[in-house]
Amino acid sequence: MQDAFQFEFGSIEFWILIIVIVAIFILVPGFLGAPWIPTKINTVRKILSMAEINPDDVVYDLGSGDGRIILTAAKEFHARSVGIEVNPLWVVWIRWRIRRLNLEDNVDVVWGDVFRKDLSEADVVTLYLSQITNDSLQHKLETELKPGTRVVSHTYTFDGWRPINADNQTQIHVYEIGNHRKSARAIKK
Repeated sequence: MQDAFQFEFGSIEFWILIIVIVAIFILVPGFLGAPWIPTKINTVRKILSMAEINPDDVVYDLGSGDGRIILTAAKEFHARSVGIEVNPLWVVWIRWRIRRLNLEDNVDVVWGDVFRKDLSEADVVTLYLSQITNDSLQHKLETELKPGTRVVSHTYTFDGWRPINADNQTQIHVYEIGNHRKSARAIKK
């Protein structure tokens, strides 16, 4: 008699199990407010450029997905970067890419919920989540981030915050903690 939990590779039961596991890892982040929507690499570079990343910065990417922001921040801007990702499959993928690219000294990714992680080390925070998640994160960002920290949001905004820089075409908004609630400075184009 075959054990109920043994699946033969290639059997219909095996593939149903794989589909269920993958669906859970794709759907659960969406329910938690961070569906994976890949950002084009040109937009990633624009996000990091508009944040004025320099080699002394520590960049946090909330909901790092496949890691393209944290990897680009390290490879092209020479900044230290940390990704926070709720999906363990993406964490494994990013860690493999970090090792493959020899970026272990400059890039890290942690598995977890952005609401439960300490962000106080960040000089720059990037996020492309959802409007509901941005609204929920707003108080955490205001209380945990030090003055001068740049927060770069793709597509979604923060109610009551005024960007110091914005690109309406790519929907990138750059805020600076400490200046985010003051009257808007001249927005760079």
